Amino acid sequence: MTCINRRDLGLLTLRVGTGAVLMAHGTQKLFGWFGGGGLTGTTAAMEHMGFTPGRESALAAGIGEAGGGALLALGLGTPAAGAAAAGAMAGAVAVHAPAGFFAQGGGFEYPAFLGFTAATIGIAGAGRYALDHATGHRFDRPWVVAVAFVGSALMAAAVVTKRANALAADDDEEEGFAPDEEATS
Repeated sequence: MTCINRRDLGLLTLRVGTGAVLMAHGTQKLFGWFGGGGLTGTTAAMEHMGFTPGRESALAAGIGEAGGGALLALGLGTPAAGAAAAGAMAGAVAVHAPAGFFAQGGGFEYPAFLGFTAATIGIAGAGRYALDHATGHRFDRPWVVAVAFVGSALMAAAVVTKRANALAADDDEEEGFAPDEEATS
């Protein structure tokens, strides 16, 4: 094998493995497969974690993971697929961050790894053994990388910030402070 073939084979392996894991997580959220809660359970979980509205948050997370994972595995629209999956994982990282880094303690290690891997594939490209290559890279143009990742980063930041603000407001209410009272005290 030449170096180029090995690199393309490595990208194929990484894409399919990462995509399969993301698809499994997304289908848990959307359909309740593999022991997941389905859309109803995920909606309740999203609301409990501070993501509102819960149903739309559950759909976005499920589609970002399942759809992004499927497209990564196929190597189709790879920049958008990587950005969507990375954006979905940014929300998961925000949930797990208070528990620290390591997954054994409930930390963000695992969703961060999935997000960085998806982002790396989206930026690097799918390689030769991919539908992007077979379609002449119609969905894998340099400008798509920029648009997909800037859009995903902005949306993830907005969602995570909205959640953080909602959690802070809930904490203030639990402590007996109304937002206006806190500002004047």
